Amino acid sequence: MPTAQQSARFVDHLPADFDDVTLRADVRRGFAAVPKALPPRWFYDQIGSELFEEITRLPEYYPTRCERQILARYAGDIVRRCGASTLVELGSGSSDKTRLLLDALTAGRRSARYLALDVSEAALRGAALGLARDHPDLDVTLVRADFETQLGLLPPGAHRLVAFLGSTIGNLEPAPRARFLAAVRALLAPGEHFLLGADLVKPERILVPAYDDAAGVTAAFNLNVLAVLNRRLGADFDRSDFAHVAVWDPDREWIEMRLRARRAVRVDVPRAQLEVTFAPGEELRTEISAKFRRESLTAELQAAGFACAGWWTDDESLFSLSLWQAAAPRQ
Repeated sequence: MPTAQQSARFVDHLPADFDDVTLRADVRRGFAAVPKALPPRWFYDQIGSELFEEITRLPEYYPTRCERQILARYAGDIVRRCGASTLVELGSGSSDKTRLLLDALTAGRRSARYLALDVSEAALRGAALGLARDHPDLDVTLVRADFETQLGLLPPGAHRLVAFLGSTIGNLEPAPRARFLAAVRALLAPGEHFLLGADLVKPERILVPAYDDAAGVTAAFNLNVLAVLNRRLGADFDRSDFAHVAVWDPDREWIEMRLRARRAVRVDVPRAQLEVTFAPGEELRTEISAKFRRESLTAELQAAGFACAGWWTDDESLFSLSLWQAAAPRQ
């Protein structure tokens, strides 16, 4: 039986200290901002990843369940429409739902390629082990890189389908999102395709519980980022000083996850050479999760140089998968 080492090539475009340097920079910049903020990438240490997997199984958390339903039903149609022989996944993580696409990609085909990009070497190699077992003839390349800044380093190919699943697109504010979509379009030749998972606008009574579940798993997930800062930067956060908050912003149409100080707090962050204070009730924003309407999402993709080639939702129209073809440049 093939192993991940035998069947996957690993390419590393990040320096060994990338995580440490980036974390210090994010903390210095984010804690100086008004309001204070951290990007959500720091949620996912081992404990955070395990908590997130638990979140995806909660009754309130519909996105993973809905996206999997769409892929289970339409993966074959998606692959047929784009005629791809190579799947490129951005921010691949565990590549769990991607298996449905790979099953469709490899069905009746002698050769197919899968290229996974993520900043986590552990996630990449863990996914490759399972893929090698389930798809022994699949040509797998693992690329450790940052999808926001390093898409241009991906190896060239032909007949590619680039997938960005899980509604990770919602973690980007409008300006960075526009830059990201433009970078994806620059990566693709005219006629190649981009598959996007995007959560849809829906009533607040459905949205907020997905980020503030009754069992408190999302609260534990959010508060765990303070443990990450303590362990990696020598900070002295006390998680009991903060409360998890999830808020729907109807104007921006996104959910914000925050940590709210229960009292006046002073924190030392020695490895970032920082001292941070929080007033009672002051909040640290740890994530945005934008929700989309078909019309506005179409406008964003068209502005980046894509034409819509398919749109699918789950049975309740809570979540979307959309297929976009790289359009020929305007003359």
